[in-house]
Amino acid sequence: MAVTGLARSGAAGLAGAAVGALAQFALVVVVTRGLPPARAGEFFMVTALALMAAGVAKLDAGNGLVYFIARAGTYGYLGVSGYVRAAVVPVVVAASGAGLVLYPQLGPLAWALPAMALADVLLAATRGFGAMRPTVLLDGIVLPVGQLVLVTAAAFTYASALPLAWAAPYLLVAVLAGLALRGRAPRAPYLPGTGRDLWRHTAPRSAAGAIQAVFQRLDIVLVAVLGGPVQAAVYTAATRFKIVGQLANQGLSRAVQPRLVTALAEGDLVRARELYQVTTMWLVLLTWPVWLGYAALAPWLLDLFGAGYDTAAPVALVLAAAMMAATACGMVDVVLTAAGHTTGSLLNLLAAIGVTVLLDLALIPAHGALGAALGWAGGLLVKNALPLWQLHHRYGLRPFGRHSLAALRFRAWAAA
Repeated sequence: MAVTGLARSGAAGLAGAAVGALAQFALVVVVTRGLPPARAGEFFMVTALALMAAGVAKLDAGNGLVYFIARAGTYGYLGVSGYVRAAVVPVVVAASGAGLVLYPQLGPLAWALPAMALADVLLAATRGFGAMRPTVLLDGIVLPVGQLVLVTAAAFTYASALPLAWAAPYLLVAVLAGLALRGRAPRAPYLPGTGRDLWRHTAPRSAAGAIQAVFQRLDIVLVAVLGGPVQAAVYTAATRFKIVGQLANQGLSRAVQPRLVTALAEGDLVRARELYQVTTMWLVLLTWPVWLGYAALAPWLLDLFGAGYDTAAPVALVLAAAMMAATACGMVDVVLTAAGHTTGSLLNLLAAIGVTVLLDLALIPAHGALGAALGWAGGLLVKNALPLWQLHHRYGLRPFGRHSLAALRFRAWAAA
């Protein structure tokens, strides 16, 4: 049954997401308590810029590989290694170029960009085969825990090495992801047209993926530029809890994406509707208690980051409200791209980032971290509302319906 298979993969993804969220939260606590706010803000800005650059350089090739590998399963994964090669080479070239361009801003951290982008693409390829274990273990555990351990060691010994300590685990993850993929995609002759087919599908999504990468972390960079590094540190600490919702969404989307591609490719709207509604209910059940608790306990929770961070309680309220609204829409962009509407997804993201930038420019100079939170919330609502309407208009899909009850039955399945 679709729900049972999804439950197993989804539970694995969520387990990795939980470990990753805790490790990333602890990392922020280490940095804010180990460094003055200005130094902490500088660290958060440079790592946010690196993540943005790697997110752009990966060209969303990972999602393209998931799409083609999942479809190739119907004829024995013929030519899959060719798709992997067609994806990897442009990504490494783009990431290396980004490193050269951004070296003045990133310093030695620029040389980590190829490993950061490559790790993401190779892990995505393993998910195309329906394998969640490499992603859970490497991206959900090895990477964030490795960063936490190395950053903690650097913070208390040689603080100048913090960026390199943060970046080092990406190289290990890239190597291990390549080994995990090698056993699933044995080398085969490169079939004519492989690269053309991959990038014809992926190109619109490459732009959308770049915008998504910018959208996720542009707020931190803008706060640092417009409000100063201290405001950037406060904003990063107050919004660190949003990683809980993002990782829960990511954990489920990684499990459901190959199934959605298959269902929509076969025209099976009944199954697609079931997958969409079940995962939406899981997101609500898993994350809404977190947001409500964070909104209620924000002043006390923010004290964990050190003196003065509790002043960001209003930022926490904006974050909680925006994330609850976004979660209720479900994985709308994942469903839209699984249906092949990559251009529509690109236009939606352009609209969202436009709203974010306009609001940030208007609000950050006067309101600092709170202004950035309001700008990010506005963009997030646009990012979810547009594809929600498009899915309903084109396919009659809604985030809630009769299949939502299947998510409640998952609890009984998990207990069995």
